[in-house]
Amino acid sequence: MIKWRVFTALGFALGLAMMWAAGPAAAEKVDVSAVLAPVDSIKLDFEDGSKRFVLFVQREGKAEGHGLLAGADVTEYGMHDLIKGVGGKPRGYLVYAMPGGDKAYIKWTVRAIFVKEPGQAKPKLLDYGVWEVAGGTGAFAKLQGVGTMTIKPASKTDRRFTLTGDLVIGE
Repeated sequence: MIKWRVFTALGFALGLAMMWAAGPAAAEKVDVSAVLAPVDSIKLDFEDGSKRFVLFVQREGKAEGHGLLAGADVTEYGMHDLIKGVGGKPRGYLVYAMPGGDKAYIKWTVRAIFVKEPGQAKPKLLDYGVWEVAGGTGAFAKLQGVGTMTIKPASKTDRRFTLTGDLVIGE
C-alpha cells in the first residue's frame, strides 16, 4: 500500500513537472493591417428619410505587419449598417488565407460614429471595435484569439483594416 502511494505521488509530481516545463501555449502578439478594395457589394438605401443604409460588401487585400496573420490574402464579408452622419454597427468576417492554404476566420464588430470637430466642415468617421477567432483550417484549426481593430478610409472606396491582439494555436 505504501509503495502504491509513493509511486502515485512520484507519478503525479513528475506529471506536474512536465506540464510546468512545457507550459501553456504562449500567446503571440498580432499587429496586421490590410487595405481592402471592394470586389462585390449590395447596398440598401432606406427611403424613409432616416439616412440609413446597409452595405453588404466583399473586399480583398493583403495583410502586412507582424504575427501569424502577416502575409495572408484577406477577404472581408461585411455588413455595414449605418446612418449617414450619425453612425452604426458594422460587422462581419475576415478570412485570412495563407500561401499554403491554411485559413483563419475572424469575426468582427465595430462601433462607428461621426464626430464634428471644431473648424471642420465635414464630420469625421471613427470606427473602433473588437475581433475574435471564429474558426480555422490546417495549421489554424485550433487557433484562438481576440483583440481590437480599426477601420479607416484608405481611399474613396478602399478601407484599411488594422487588427491588434493575441493569437494562440491551442492543443
